Amino acid sequence: MSLKIIVLAKQVPDTRNVGKDAMKADGTVNRAALPAIFNPEDLNALEQALRLKDQFSGSTVTLLTMGPPRAADIIREGLFRGADGGYLLTDRVFAGADTLATSYALHVAIKKIGDFDIIISGRQAIDGDTAQVGPQVAEKLNIPQITYAEEIQSIENGKITVKRRLERGVEIVEGTLPILVTVNGSAPACRPRNAKLIQKYKYAKTASERQAIPHLTPQSPEGGDTALKSPSGDLGINEWSAADVNADAQQCGLSGSPTKVKKIESVVFQAKESKTLDSSDQQIEALMVELITNHTIGG
Repeated sequence: MSLKIIVLAKQVPDTRNVGKDAMKADGTVNRAALPAIFNPEDLNALEQALRLKDQFSGSTVTLLTMGPPRAADIIREGLFRGADGGYLLTDRVFAGADTLATSYALHVAIKKIGDFDIIISGRQAIDGDTAQVGPQVAEKLNIPQITYAEEIQSIENGKITVKRRLERGVEIVEGTLPILVTVNGSAPACRPRNAKLIQKYKYAKTASERQAIPHLTPQSPEGGDTALKSPSGDLGINEWSAADVNADAQQCGLSGSPTKVKKIESVVFQAKESKTLDSSDQQIEALMVELITNHTIGG
């Protein structure tokens, strides 16, 4: 059995260092003011996909991301770690999308990609923390979903078994393929880059990137054997606009986003007082009593 796996990934601003310029006047994130990183839980999702690829011979892992042209870095990162290909949704029409507009764009792109068995994504992105996009994509595709996954334990006879990590404990659940699974940050970390894959895919570019580097063409030595061949036969990372995926512009970007962000703040917690304890049982028990008494923990 082989599987066709799609991983939803996002390039996000590093919200660990939010400054005064992190937000634009229209309430959207000023991505140019923050370093861009691979969304952490999407890396956990990628690792689950790669483990399935290792387990089931002939399986493929395809990344799908939406963002500005520089988000092609996410596709390359996936290729360096073992993915087989990727699609970048990039268009000004997509700009300023909330979860509703984002899930709409992703679901029409998935329909264009075609057949799949499993869609895997991170539970949530650190620039929004909503955990809504994955479930919304599943609803729009009319497929079942399993959220808060920590491990995909098995796939057999068209059914998937997943361990979920919840606040109250652990659940083992089953679902039927095709299915969408969102993955927690408590899942195993993604494997590192592979040196051979870096050499193989380091010149994989989108059409826009190739145009910006005139000497890097499909016919050049640098852009030939080392570049990624897309399903259409072109050398490069697939780059789609709203028109390419037949998206309704009114349901994309700001036009399709009923959610508006009013304000972003960087909250810094500061300790007002501290206590130093040794390892004695008495001091630890006294601290527990104090924390329960002042309702820091407990009911």
